[in-house]
Amino acid sequence: MPRFAANVTWLFTEYEFLDRFDAAADCGFRAVEVLFPYDHPAEAIAERLERNHLTMALINAPPGNNADERGVAALAGRGSDFREGIARAAHYAEITGAPRVHVLAGLAASHDNHAAATYRGSIAFAADYFAPRKIDVMIEPINGRDIPGYFLQDFKTAIRLIEELTRPNLKLQFDLYHRQILHGDVAVALRHLMPLIGHIQIASVPGRNEPDGEELNFSFLFDEIDRLGYQGFVGCEYCPRGDTREGLTWFARYRAGRP
Repeated sequence: MPRFAANVTWLFTEYEFLDRFDAAADCGFRAVEVLFPYDHPAEAIAERLERNHLTMALINAPPGNNADERGVAALAGRGSDFREGIARAAHYAEITGAPRVHVLAGLAASHDNHAAATYRGSIAFAADYFAPRKIDVMIEPINGRDIPGYFLQDFKTAIRLIEELTRPNLKLQFDLYHRQILHGDVAVALRHLMPLIGHIQIASVPGRNEPDGEELNFSFLFDEIDRLGYQGFVGCEYCPRGDTREGLTWFARYRAGRP
């Protein structure tokens, strides 16, 4: 069965941040992911992970001067900020044991050649920086409805960059929610792109809620992910309709039988 990671930025917001790790473990998760852990000491996060026998599946690199920037990888003139952010992400990844870091592109016109060149150079730098640390770099196409003006809104662009840069630790972050909105054809895309995928995330479409209905057949997709031999984590990056615990009925069949 898929190995699910609770996104504790989105889930268990009924609790203070560090207490969300306890709640996730109590609900049967064996892994977590975090968007931006930088408001809390890496050592404090590592302590909660160890206490609860949790794996940190993924963190994001810093978004820039504030979360509204959505990354700076494609922004010309922000090279110093980008490199500082990568170094900070590496510190947190190493302390928390996160083997993957999602590097956000930022807000820039997708047809801007200068932004494209900047982004390409930034991602190459990040992959080379993380490689000796045994950390994979994730790039993720994100739909423009949720983040208007986001630079990377196309799977073909992401795939082309991964194939052209030929860094073994550069992988695709495949979010079923964003894929469905951007292009659809989720199951076929999973089949074709699995060799490039380093991390998967889920949420219902269009509500971005629990993976229990709406446009996607999650039972089928979870079985397909298993059939394709995916060994990574499936991040639960969704907005609960209400109390997080009450919304985890979908998770019961996947929690059953776990130690």
